[in-house]
Amino acid sequence: MGLYEELEQRGLIAQCTNTEKVRDMLNNDNVTFYIGFDPTADSLHVGHFLQMVVMSHMQKAGHKPIAIFGGGTAMVGDPSGRTDMRSMMTVETIAHNVSCFKEQFERFIDFSDDKAIMVNNGDWLMGLNYIEFLRDVGVHFSVNRMLTAECFKSRLEKGLSFIEFNYMLMQSYDFLMLHNKYNCVLELGGDDQWSNILGGIDLVRRTTGDEVYGLTFTLLTTSAGVKMGKTQKGAVWLDPKKTTPFEFYQYWRNVDDADVIRCMKMLTFIPLEKIAEYEKAEGSEINKVKEILAFELTKMIHGETNAIEAQNAARALFGGGGDDSTMPKTEIAKADFGDGMALMDIMLSAKIIPSKGEGRRLVEQGGVSVDGNKITDVNHIVKLSDFNDGQIIIKKGKKVFHKIIIGE
Repeated sequence: MGLYEELEQRGLIAQCTNTEKVRDMLNNDNVTFYIGFDPTADSLHVGHFLQMVVMSHMQKAGHKPIAIFGGGTAMVGDPSGRTDMRSMMTVETIAHNVSCFKEQFERFIDFSDDKAIMVNNGDWLMGLNYIEFLRDVGVHFSVNRMLTAECFKSRLEKGLSFIEFNYMLMQSYDFLMLHNKYNCVLELGGDDQWSNILGGIDLVRRTTGDEVYGLTFTLLTTSAGVKMGKTQKGAVWLDPKKTTPFEFYQYWRNVDDADVIRCMKMLTFIPLEKIAEYEKAEGSEINKVKEILAFELTKMIHGETNAIEAQNAARALFGGGGDDSTMPKTEIAKADFGDGMALMDIMLSAKIIPSKGEGRRLVEQGGVSVDGNKITDVNHIVKLSDFNDGQIIIKKGKKVFHKIIIGE
């Protein structure tokens, strides 16, 4: 199987400017490509992680990545996917964020022996002469066409500042600079970057006559179309000081059943043949697949030692895999349980809640989970298939854990 087909089967490819040419390049050539990362925070997050995984797939297949950090474009802010204007950042904040990004990248992409390059677009954007830029670059952009781009259309009702309108020109100029300096022929990015990528391809063609290409990958969303990587505390960061390895592990351990295989395909390097076996899992077996996903991703970002510690801690709290001998327990006879039992009734019987009213309030506020899975339905039914080795762990709030055991 070629690289293009693997990326396609993993559900990573969204759009491509010339499918046949790009497929041929990815499968048969060694090309230089780039992905851009604007340093809007002092850590990368799981949305960036998807892009790094694609970059790693490409590098392992013999292609040369350029990671471009937006020291210049971050001064403006990308309007893509935004309903409001980004907060303006100082030069010092951007420089600090870029240094944090570089440190995280070096743990994931191999930059030794010129196998990959890191650049900062501030090196060429910050010193531009505005009049020359308008004459050399701006002349190639049609305002009418730009206004049809999705990244601008969604902002027109609430207002689009002129500074943001320049973002497409700046990102397009990046492609031209990387093509001229490093013979970069392919830009990759999330599907929300499609319009900006097309702008760069067109600018390179108009100014040099060369053909370059673009490929976007699928955004990391749930099966319901909701963007992943957010918790009640905010983004899921790659920096262990912002999102601990345990919290990182738990995020992936708690993904919806409908999303676990998709996440495994998109975010890990587990062979597709192995993932096909996991896809057959049903009932409580899906929880084991979630453990594999969580462990693999935590190991990739935080190392195997931290992954093992996070898994052991999670098992001790939620799955009976550690020392939980002091945890309160309630046994329910299998005959009494029947085909299923309302979570509210179980919690009331175990004296986890004083009343169903209090239970409903807790669920509505996101304060109840079963085996690490947050419950959002006040009428949630617990089934026998939900039990692991005859038990489940109900968590109330942050500190109350209670083991429910099915008895004879």
